[in-house]
Amino acid sequence: MANACFSGMRTEMFPPVAIKYPFCTRNCAVSTICFFCNSNSLMGPPQGRSNGIVGYNLDTVKIKIYYRTMATKTYHHGDLKNALIQAGIAILSEEGLDALSLRKVAQRAGVSHNAPYSHFPDKQSLIAAISTEGFNQLYRELDDAIASNLRSPKKQLQQGALAYVRFALENRDTFKIMFSGILEQEKEYPAFVEISQKTFQRVVDVVRACQKVKILPAKPAEMLAVTVWGQLHGIVLLALEGQIPHTVLDRHTVEDIVLFSVDRMLVS
Repeated sequence: MANACFSGMRTEMFPPVAIKYPFCTRNCAVSTICFFCNSNSLMGPPQGRSNGIVGYNLDTVKIKIYYRTMATKTYHHGDLKNALIQAGIAILSEEGLDALSLRKVAQRAGVSHNAPYSHFPDKQSLIAAISTEGFNQLYRELDDAIASNLRSPKKQLQQGALAYVRFALENRDTFKIMFSGILEQEKEYPAFVEISQKTFQRVVDVVRACQKVKILPAKPAEMLAVTVWGQLHGIVLLALEGQIPHTVLDRHTVEDIVLFSVDRMLVS
C-alpha cells in the first residue's frame, strides 16, 4: 500500500511531514485515506525515511493522495481521425507498412493508446482510411490537371498522366498500399470504394473527350480507360521499384517516358 501511495504521486500528511515526490497537480485525481501507522512498517522510522516520511509515527495518519493523470491532446470534432490518418501516412513513409500499427499511430499523434479505436477497430480499417485519403488526394490532383486544360482533350490526357506519376513519386508508400490489394474485404469500406471508382470515372471522362475529337479509337471507353491507366501504372511501378534501366534514366525522366507512352496511344 505504501509503495502504491508514494510511487509517482504527491502525498500530503496531517500533521504535515516532508514530501518526497512533489509535482504539478493541474491534472490530478484526489483522494484521502487513513490507516494505523503502527500496523504498516513502511510508515514509521527508520523504514519510513526511505519513502519520504520523516518525523512522525502516530497512531493514525491521514494521507491525501494526488494521483497523476495523463494530459492528453484535445481535438475538435473530426480532427482526431485526420490526425491519426496523417500519423499513419508519416509512419508508412518513414518505416514502411510492417511498422504501421494502431499503437504506434496513437503514439505518433500524441494520444492515448486506446484513442484510435474510436475511429479504427483494427489495422485494416486504418489502412482503408489511409488508402481513401490517398485516392482523395489523387483525385484532386487529376481533377486540377484536367480542369486546367478543358479546351484540349489531348492536354487533359497528357497532364492527367503527369499528375498521376507525380502523385505516385511524391507519395510512394501511400500509393503502394492504395493499389496493393491488402484490404481483405474492400466492400466493407464504402468510402474507399466510392473514391477509387470516382477516380477511375475521371479517367473514363478524359478518354471520352479524346474520342470525341478522334484522337483515341472508337472503342468502349471503359476498356480504353483501363488500358491507359494500366500502362501508366506499370511505368510508375517500374520507377518506384528502381527497375527502369539507368541507361534510360540517364537521358530521360519518368515524365518523358509517360508522355512518350501517352503519345503512342493516340490515333495519328
